[in-house]
Amino acid sequence: MMNINQLASNLGAMPASPKMPVLFVGHGNPMNAITDNSFRREWQQLGQKLPLPRAVLCVSAHWLTRGTAVTMMDHPRTIHDFGGFPDELYRQQYPAPGAVAEAKSTIEKVKSVVIREDFEWGLDHGAWSVLKSMYPQADVPVYQLSIDYGKPAGYHYNLARELAFLRNRGVLIVASGNVVHNLGMVKWRGETAPYDWALEFDDLVKKSIETHNDQTLVEYHQAGRIASLAHPTNDHYLPLMYVLGVREKDEDFWFFNDSFDMGSISMRSVVFGG
Repeated sequence: MMNINQLASNLGAMPASPKMPVLFVGHGNPMNAITDNSFRREWQQLGQKLPLPRAVLCVSAHWLTRGTAVTMMDHPRTIHDFGGFPDELYRQQYPAPGAVAEAKSTIEKVKSVVIREDFEWGLDHGAWSVLKSMYPQADVPVYQLSIDYGKPAGYHYNLARELAFLRNRGVLIVASGNVVHNLGMVKWRGETAPYDWALEFDDLVKKSIETHNDQTLVEYHQAGRIASLAHPTNDHYLPLMYVLGVREKDEDFWFFNDSFDMGSISMRSVVFGG
């Protein structure tokens, strides 16, 4: 029987695949995974539009660690990492296989950071809530890369640059967070129009992507008040660094779900190379 090292070696020997796109998804409210809404419908259409990947690497706002890790299990569990939602949401399962060979290759190829093997995590809702709509048969292997939460945005941007090789191996990189994410100012009822500061920060991100101004996005704190309000904590912002880092300079891109939910959550999402 072939062992993990042999699998990873074989993966490295595989011929290059057509370059896969890379995707940043605003996942927002976990209920988006099971309700009929415009965000979920876009995810469903996305799975049909994009080339079918050999595997998915997901960088989710909901796996924060000290150091960096990749999931290494053959059958990652579905994690319900939220509270106070209907029972139906907790019954959701996403039994996609793991992608052990791809995870092993990631560990071997990244040189600037020691990436450890993880056998406990699985797929959190930042991953499965989106992938369940994109690939409802759960037949595309998935693994996750954790976010070292003690590191600044520039660290994650530079780490991402070393992941670009995956795009030629048939791996779809999916970063899952939100361009604006302030739960403390969510408008639960009544008027849910976006706050002015939320619109301003969302527009800053949009224009910086359009002009390929990555440095502004890496140094987003320099935007001052609007940045602090958009991200009281930056867990949902850091996944954006992982798509910017693997994006090519003149690569085509397009936005989708470019609207707000509950006033303080931007669902803006972007595909590079799709």
